[in-house]
Amino acid sequence: MHAQDFSHIRNWVFDLDNTLYPPAMRLFDQIEVKMTDFVMRELGLAQPEANRLRQSYWDRYGTTMAGLIAEHGIEPEGYLHEVHDIDFSILVPDPDLATAIAALPGRRIIYTNASRPYAEKVLAARGLDGLFAAIYGVEHAGYRPKPERAAFETIFALDGLDPTTGVMFEDDPRNLAAPHDMGMRTVHVAPQALVAPHIHYHTDDLAGFLTRLQG
Repeated sequence: MHAQDFSHIRNWVFDLDNTLYPPAMRLFDQIEVKMTDFVMRELGLAQPEANRLRQSYWDRYGTTMAGLIAEHGIEPEGYLHEVHDIDFSILVPDPDLATAIAALPGRRIIYTNASRPYAEKVLAARGLDGLFAAIYGVEHAGYRPKPERAAFETIFALDGLDPTTGVMFEDDPRNLAAPHDMGMRTVHVAPQALVAPHIHYHTDDLAGFLTRLQG
């Protein structure tokens, strides 16, 4: 990784879950339980089938919610509120990450498949609130999820963001394909590296990666 590869970057786009906190904190485990409970109740399914359907929709549609909307016409606002009503106390502040993000030149935004109210709570728990010019949730993309290119196009148009001057940080490699095709730098943030044409860089230490860019 060379800092000059990022010298043209003016727009820093960050995913949220398992990107701005490590997967080992297992926050998303709580959400998956809530999702399964929702599917059980709304569709009248037993837990094993509800859990299978939850995962199937995530694989097929990008998010469980997108599958529930497409296949069952669920109302997304209530769903988002319910599944994100979790305990945030397992998250801890990350001063090194906060310092590294604050030092980035240009515009910094969040774009998540979750909702903005949920994102605000995660950022507060991580000590990262106040660092971003905008926070976009799935609701701002008309409930279209990443990895759909139309979702990215909607968010970037809303923000006035030129993808050719941007970089996307994501834990889910599927969600880097469209940004790559739109001319963005792509950084896969995950414990294990994945080699793919649409992934330019990998890191398992986001704070360290951002700090090295500025060194």
